[in-house]
Amino acid sequence: MNRKYFGTDGIRGRVGEDPITADWMLRLGRAAGIVLAGNDKRGVVIGKDTRISGYMFESALEAGLAAAGANVLLLGPMPTPAVAYLTRTLYACAGIVISASHNAFEDNGIKFSSADGEKLPADVEHAIEDELEKPFVTVDSAHMGKATRVDDAAGRYIEFCKGTMPFGTLLSGLRIVLDCANGSGYRVAPAVLRELGARVHVIGNKPNGMNINDRCGSTKPEAMRKEVIRRGADVGIALDGDGDRVVMADHKGQLLDGDDFLYVIASSRKAEGTFDGGVVGTVMSNFGLELALADLGIPFIRTAVGDRHIHRALIEKGWMLGGETSGHLLSLDRTSTGDGIVSALQVLEMMVHSGKTLYELGQGMEKFPQIMINVPVATDAQERLSRSEHISDSVKQVEAELNGRGRVILRPSGTEPVIRVTLEGMDQEQVEELANQLADVVRTELGG
Repeated sequence: MNRKYFGTDGIRGRVGEDPITADWMLRLGRAAGIVLAGNDKRGVVIGKDTRISGYMFESALEAGLAAAGANVLLLGPMPTPAVAYLTRTLYACAGIVISASHNAFEDNGIKFSSADGEKLPADVEHAIEDELEKPFVTVDSAHMGKATRVDDAAGRYIEFCKGTMPFGTLLSGLRIVLDCANGSGYRVAPAVLRELGARVHVIGNKPNGMNINDRCGSTKPEAMRKEVIRRGADVGIALDGDGDRVVMADHKGQLLDGDDFLYVIASSRKAEGTFDGGVVGTVMSNFGLELALADLGIPFIRTAVGDRHIHRALIEKGWMLGGETSGHLLSLDRTSTGDGIVSALQVLEMMVHSGKTLYELGQGMEKFPQIMINVPVATDAQERLSRSEHISDSVKQVEAELNGRGRVILRPSGTEPVIRVTLEGMDQEQVEELANQLADVVRTELGG
């Protein structure tokens, strides 16, 4: 069954436009309270990023949950993975994050997690949508929910992040540039690194409600990269607005993404004799990662884009490590969900244990040239994409020109009205030329 509101990563859209409105969030709060809490009085955790609209939606969700009889635990600005962790350790019945992740401040959204800190199954999301269609009914006053603020939320999460490092592993002497994207990690991320002994220069740590992800963070890491070079730092780290993604820069200012991290972590653990199983990537993972892992005898499989698909594959295989090129990693031996801070700590751990620079650790993998073009499309583009013979023929023509030495991927975004046109091959100029040709076809056929 198709879901009306839920996408690949919760519910997301432009603030003030349906469904990202205060009155709809009130109704969503009640629906979530009925489905996720019921008569369970353990409470629903709410965290948010630093967007100005978070205040409005936090209040609306709180009111809706209380109207359903659910108790509420308010965390304030906290990374998405922190909410998942605190949902578990506070023994809450569910968690809610108010965030649009790496999007600009004009957008916002809602992500839910179960009592185990994991994404909701599709049938639970369907149940919430079904409840949204019912009349808004408030429970009797004697059974209304209460709201409590968790004052030590940041400290709890800082200690958790530090605890994912092997005992005795310190970052003493490492000079780190940290970009917090003016987002939810602006307080906790610097504290984690400093308490582990690193010398940290922080940028993107002055949120004003409107500058989240604005020319900073994992999607725009240029400021971090330049600062690494200017300061002669050992490494740079850039989180996204809700703290579940990370990109890094080595001491030369060269950027590393999720594919690089998977290789560095897997290859370093393999060398230490502490790596079992394989690695899960997605259809977007660079072919160079697959080849490099094969050279090490490490199995590699691909899933559809989205951490829920990666998580499912890891559980089925009994493996621990997987992730996306975007820098959203899953390390199930460290935490239950994608966590930008924890992922960065694992890479830093490999640097400390090996005595090598990040540049040296990444040298065993050679990436294939890859280009992705986001093509704005009409709202019915996903259905038309599968029916378009012109696009299908164009893809076959491009694949013929690549002659088995590359890949073509067309996929609708789960968070915005675009088709992502991705090409990968051996020759940079050929990849760029063919990607632009195919993007023009998609634009002509499906453009809004």
